[in-house]
Amino acid sequence: MKGVVVDRVFWARFALSTLCTIQGVATVSIDLNRTHATNPAWPGHARFHLVWQTSTVVLLAGVELVLIASGRGAGFYLASVLAALSPLGFIATYFSRRLFGGTLSDPNGIPPARITAFGVARSFDMNLVAVVVALISLVAIDFLYA
Repeated sequence: MKGVVVDRVFWARFALSTLCTIQGVATVSIDLNRTHATNPAWPGHARFHLVWQTSTVVLLAGVELVLIASGRGAGFYLASVLAALSPLGFIATYFSRRLFGGTLSDPNGIPPARITAFGVARSFDMNLVAVVVALISLVAIDFLYA
């Protein structure tokens, strides 16, 4: 029975490490390009905040990976909580965006994905999809680790 626990812990640590790495790398690749940080249509101050946010997520991902590698149970859960902060911040911003006139996409940025099923067309913001998948994955990883 102990071998099963070790395997679950290994796979949970592997999955959380993968998720944290993806968060750091994806944030850089998505935000530090012409549709975001170097978008000439964006005000300089908005670009500053975006690069600040990106740097913070990358630094958090590095701390999370160190905590996971430390091999301590509390470190795993702290890494999981830290990994959840950015997606939870996105969800909070998503629900409060009307208060400050925020939008999920920009006319000269990455458009939402459009899917037609059974004759009905739907649009999906891929940021929202990624955030929901990340949060569901974090819950599953924590259950696997426990």
